[in-house]
Amino acid sequence: METVAKRLYEGMFLVDSAQATADWEGTLSVINTILQRADAEVVAMRKWQERKLAYDIDHKSRGTYILCYFNVDGRRISGIEKDVLLSEKVMRALILTTEKRPAEMIQQDITGEPAEKPEEKSEEKPEAKSQEAPAETPAPKEGAEASQEAQASSESASPEVGAETPAEANTDEAPTEQENKTDETAG
Repeated sequence: METVAKRLYEGMFLVDSAQATADWEGTLSVINTILQRADAEVVAMRKWQERKLAYDIDHKSRGTYILCYFNVDGRRISGIEKDVLLSEKVMRALILTTEKRPAEMIQQDITGEPAEKPEEKSEEKPEAKSQEAPAETPAPKEGAEASQEAQASSESASPEVGAETPAEANTDEAPTEQENKTDETAG
């Protein structure tokens, strides 16, 4: 008999907010049923957030996200995803492995504790930010004015080593007086 190595996975299930509000226990039981069919062991399941969706899904503009951590054999994930597609209550699901996530973050997600922000740890940082003046960037210019400025700035920039100067590039023209004088003094 083969032993099955179960790993911890994180699942985010999106359900219709109206259905979740009307029948919360029924909504959770649908997700539990999907996971039980895959022989998953649920570690934690909780409501994460209710939000307005970026785009309508099945003519619904709001959704409730349910965060779930569960142990399951990795080969059974495709079965969970198929069951989600066939479910009428679950609109979408995203299942990720937790191998690369720090244990502290997973524990915070399981317990529902808010993550500490770096700004809350130290009160000195906001003061330092308020003292600094934000750097103002000039508004981009349009049309011929922008192209003239770009050309002027490229001409004023120092040429790279080995790059031709404008006088060297125009070999068809006769040398100017200044070039003649430099040639005479050099020779």
